[in-house]
Amino acid sequence: MFEAVESYVAEHSELESRLSAPETHADPRLAKTLNQRYAQLSSIIAAYRAWQVAGDDLGAARELAAEDSSFAEEAESLVGRQTEAAERLRYLLIPRDPADDKDTLLEVKSGEGGEESALFAADLLRMYTRYAEQRGWRTEILDATESDLGGYKSVTLAVKAKGTPAPGEGPFAQLKFEGGVHRVQRVPITESQGRVHTSAAGVLVLPEAETVDVTIDDNDLRIDVYRSSGPGGQSVNTTDSAVRITHVPTGIVASCQNEKSQLQNKEQAMRILRARLLAAAQEEADAEASDIRRSQVRTVDRSERIRTYNYPENRISDHRTGYKSYNLDQVLDGDLQPVLDSCIQADLDARLATLEN
Repeated sequence: MFEAVESYVAEHSELESRLSAPETHADPRLAKTLNQRYAQLSSIIAAYRAWQVAGDDLGAARELAAEDSSFAEEAESLVGRQTEAAERLRYLLIPRDPADDKDTLLEVKSGEGGEESALFAADLLRMYTRYAEQRGWRTEILDATESDLGGYKSVTLAVKAKGTPAPGEGPFAQLKFEGGVHRVQRVPITESQGRVHTSAAGVLVLPEAETVDVTIDDNDLRIDVYRSSGPGGQSVNTTDSAVRITHVPTGIVASCQNEKSQLQNKEQAMRILRARLLAAAQEEADAEASDIRRSQVRTVDRSERIRTYNYPENRISDHRTGYKSYNLDQVLDGDLQPVLDSCIQADLDARLATLEN
């Protein structure tokens, strides 16, 4: 599979020329696409060069070892270095999700379980917020509908990286496998007899779309305004500041009522709408590339329960990868990386197996 790198070297050189041309940067969408591809190919070529150097060094060491046995140990160590270089190159050659470098929107919704589910949705929101803080990312609640006991019937969280993250280290790349139904087993605060109940909350993860990613015709939008509901400030429930935007051709809807002004709510709703339209377009493209899609850990059926949070045992279990640990309290406090890594690694392994078959 390494033979393909030679064609990447030629493509890398061509991209370098195009990126130096002024006309490229006159088109922001084109410049962004070319820069992302150039960065990806730069990583692959650097790994390829390292693999070649390791192979050359190993060949030279083996020749010397044939004449002088004292070089045998060095040759042995170089075998390991070449193997590591080959493994890194192999993984870099796996086709990647084009949305991996994007920021992300997480939508958390309560499900079966009523108030207890809404409280669990709030716990999940806190977990993602704490995790983002540990990564040095910025978070912002775009829209939220609270429950009577302080939980969330639904909440949308934007997670943005500071600066340009390394390939595979951005918010969407790390959090995309969180999409699905999260099940919780614990004694609800409304339970008077101390019995453990099971409830669930759903999480939807979308790559945040920039203006250049999605073209929206204003004539395709139906915008409705209405009075906000639920807890809020003095003006929240007394003016028609909430906004609901419907993209008529697709039927996709986004709404926001968190901000005090109608204009602010419209801007936030448009952010959500762009992300949903981008996700819909990518799902359509994924359906065409079914072989790649089939290798992913995340399933299309979002009703699948992907993870269980068992409070009495302090246990967290991911049902897709088999990951299990007994530090649920730490995970809920933001120590989510080992759980995410199990999903990311399983996805890479599945993609690699598909690539080699």
